[in-house]
Amino acid sequence: MGRALAGALIHAGREVTVWNRTPGRASGLGAREASSVEEAIEAGGLTVVCLLDDASVRETLAPVARELAGADLVNLTSGSARQARELAGWLEGHGARPLAGGIMAVPPTVGTDGAFILYSGERDLFDRAAPVLAPLGRPHWVGADPGFAALYDMAALSGMYGMSAGADHAVTLVQAEGGDVETFRREVLQPWMEQMLPFMVAGADVSETVPEEYNPAMQAAGLRTMLAASDEAGVPADLAGHLRASLWRMRRAAA
Repeated sequence: MGRALAGALIHAGREVTVWNRTPGRASGLGAREASSVEEAIEAGGLTVVCLLDDASVRETLAPVARELAGADLVNLTSGSARQARELAGWLEGHGARPLAGGIMAVPPTVGTDGAFILYSGERDLFDRAAPVLAPLGRPHWVGADPGFAALYDMAALSGMYGMSAGADHAVTLVQAEGGDVETFRREVLQPWMEQMLPFMVAGADVSETVPEEYNPAMQAAGLRTMLAASDEAGVPADLAGHLRASLWRMRRAAA
């Protein structure tokens, strides 16, 4: 991801200095490679951090805490809302101006029209940084709370992995019964999920109630049938976990 981010900025004509925990990873990018974290921070007016996790960010920045005073620092590393808030507080304590981010893209789509990046933190810092960061993906500010970018990022990923789990179960079910998996993927599953996606997102409800049009008793009966079909095909129960969770929710709504 770091290489994709740097590449998009360079392609847009930005002057980029990079530092990687493994030297030499920036070869061929056209960026200047810093020999140390300190050198990278001192190189420009905006520092972008994208590492494996929150622990690696702390491990990297802690030894150079004194160098952070006055720095505008954008953290695009994935983490939780609590981690983002705590890191923002730590950075502010060392005189840095933090902006938290959540990348809504995968490396091949960074810098394309479909990519966007969530940011949270002080609005004036976002307004100054957004034009610089725009080549990475459409900048979208989600609030002053530094944890919101991470919160929305993790919530969106949860939705994606939930869909992926459902698709895995669907394909396994067809395969277990001897169906044509590729035909099913192409002609049934993909067009069906594309058709249903707006309803899935609009119908998502964090309360214990279910929209009126989704009759709980009817939905519960359908879920029981899907679970029975899964059991009959010998599909492992853990692959049907999303169905069991949905059945529990429908039963609660019908009670």
